[in-house]
Amino acid sequence: MAYVARLKEEYKERIIAALTEEFGYKNVMQVPKLEKIVMSRGVGAAVADKKLIDHAVDEMTMITGQKAVATMSKKDVAAFKLRKGMPIGAKVTLRGERMYEFLDRLVTSALPRVRDFQGIKATGFDGRGNYNLGITEQIIFPEVNIDKINRINGMDITFVTSAETDKEAKSLLTELGLPFKKN
Repeated sequence: MAYVARLKEEYKERIIAALTEEFGYKNVMQVPKLEKIVMSRGVGAAVADKKLIDHAVDEMTMITGQKAVATMSKKDVAAFKLRKGMPIGAKVTLRGERMYEFLDRLVTSALPRVRDFQGIKATGFDGRGNYNLGITEQIIFPEVNIDKINRINGMDITFVTSAETDKEAKSLLTELGLPFKKN
């Protein structure tokens, strides 16, 4: 029997029924689902030191379990000494089993390690059912060895859902375990 992520099983067994009851969907295909998780990190200091990009790519690969890629600048900016095509960041897109595994690790082990954690803000929705979460330190992930990092950086995590509205997306992400702050 093939391996299936814990959150994927929970989505099929419990979350679909809960969302159908809450929003009154007539068909299972109307229920919103998590399509992908995109992690990205800008490394502005990479203009001066090219090795910082390699460190960022390696850290994101360690955290997600999938090879990250360097992102290139799209245009020249003289004020930042930036040329078109220079590496200035790293990103990785997770889908399928790896996406559910990463979300499970984020909710159960990484977010509780944030200092003075009260929950994540519910203001990161974009109006189309997607949610953006900013993390200030990469050391909250247990995969990162604090002795081997050369600089503490943050990263952005985007949850792309098939939901039509922010309310549906928030319900989906809450059911998946993201701890939103109580207003």
